Formats: sequence, C-alpha cells, structure tokens
Amino acid sequence: MATAPDLVLDPSLRDWVLFPILLVMILVGILRHYITLLLQSSPKQLDLLAIREQQSLARGVSLRSNGKLIPPSSFQSRKTYLIQAFKNGIFLKDQEAFKNKDEPKAPANPLAEPGGMDQMLNMLKGNMVMIVPQTLLMSWINFFFSGFILMKLPFPLTVRFKSILQSGVATRDLDVRWVSSMSWYFLNLFGLRSVYDVILGSNNSAGGGMDMAGMNPGMGGLQPGQDIYKLYLSEAENIELTTHEYLLEDIEDRILEKYE
Repeated sequence: MATAPDLVLDPSLRDWVLFPILLVMILVGILRHYITLLLQSSPKQLDLLAIREQQSLARGVSLRSNGKLIPPSSFQSRKTYLIQAFKNGIFLKDQEAFKNKDEPKAPANPLAEPGGMDQMLNMLKGNMVMIVPQTLLMSWINFFFSGFILMKLPFPLTVRFKSILQSGVATRDLDVRWVSSMSWYFLNLFGLRSVYDVILGSNNSAGGGMDMAGMNPGMGGLQPGQDIYKLYLSEAENIELTTHEYLLEDIEDRILEKYE
C-alpha cells in the first residue's frame, strides 16, 4: 500500500505565520499583565481588630504545621489557649454580634464586607482583560490563517491528538504530527506560562489567571460573606485532633553521637 507523500512547507509560513503568532501572543500576555495591574483598585486598609480576626486563623494553622519544633509544654499551652479563644470568639472583631449569635439574623451580604465590592470588581476586570484579547486573537488567526499547516512535531503521536493539533483542518489522512495555525494558538495559550514567569516573575497575570488573594491582599484569604466563627470552630477542632511529636527531643545527644 503506497503511503501519502510527506508535505513540504514554505519557509514563509515559519517567518510570517508561526513566529508572528508566537510573538504576538507573548506581547499580548505582557500587555495584559500591566493592564490588569492598572485596573486593580488599591485594597482598603483594615483596622487592627479586623487584621487580628483574619490572621488568628493563620496562627492556628502555623501551630498545627510547626508545633513539632517546640517543646510539649509550649505546644500544649498554645493549643489550649487557641482552642478556648476560637470557641469563645475572643479574636472576633464584632463582639456584640457574637454575644447575640443565637438570635435570628439576615444572611450576610458579601457586598457589605470590607473589600467585598472591590474583590468582585477586580474579578470582573480580570475576566474582561482575559476574554477580550483572546477573542480578538482567535478572530485574527481564524480570519487570516485559517487552514494553515505550520509545523511538524519531531516525535510520534497517537491518533487521539489529531483533533488537538489539527483544529480547523479537515484532512483525515494527514499525519497527526502536523500542527495547524489554530492549534498553534491554543498550544501557546496554555504553554507560555513559564515564559511569562521568566519575563515578569512568578506572580503575574499574563496568562489571565492571577488569584484573588494576590489581586486583593487586604482580604487576607477570606471570601466575602464567610462566617468567621464557623471557621474558628473548625480550626479549633483541627487543633484539638493534632498530636505532638517533638522533633528536637535529645537533639544535643544525637548531634554529639553523630559527630563524635
């Protein structure tokens, strides 16, 4: 059975289609990163009680993670104090609301939380900065380079990759290793993250996905409308179930025995 002859690509496809798509997508990603930074509103300053309310949870997590580095007596005292403080609501900002917690009340409005509206607006801006450039890029590639074959991968692939690598090319007998222009766009869309990390640093929004904690650090990792007291009770239960094993027990004797 005769095999179909291999394709020979015009070098102009590499110079005027392959590399330009790659370059444009890198530049659009860098531009998206700086536009996102410009559109983000500065976080509102929290008062001392609000900061204590949020950071106290991190204190409990830190005790569970690093408690093995302190003596058993110190761990036990911290464990007892945090469990009682979480259950009694000592770290809560609104003590009056905590005293009346058994009374029926309306559900919390996420937009009324400090920074809640800012966080939602930042999410909306981030989605717009992501969607609009990608829509324009896809339309540009689909209009000018629809059906183009740009490159051939140097390693064998199964037929399952045909729909991924040859999007927009309805040729059943074409070798699966050939990559179409639209598939090249998607490969760059999901594969340029490491390039953006090298150019812009690890905490960037060039790929369109900067986490909300990074965009609005004033929220302290808490979502608007969350019941902080329920989080306290959950953390108190986690601390109560944590066992302690002191890693530095007899550390002096172990070091002397190792190096003597």
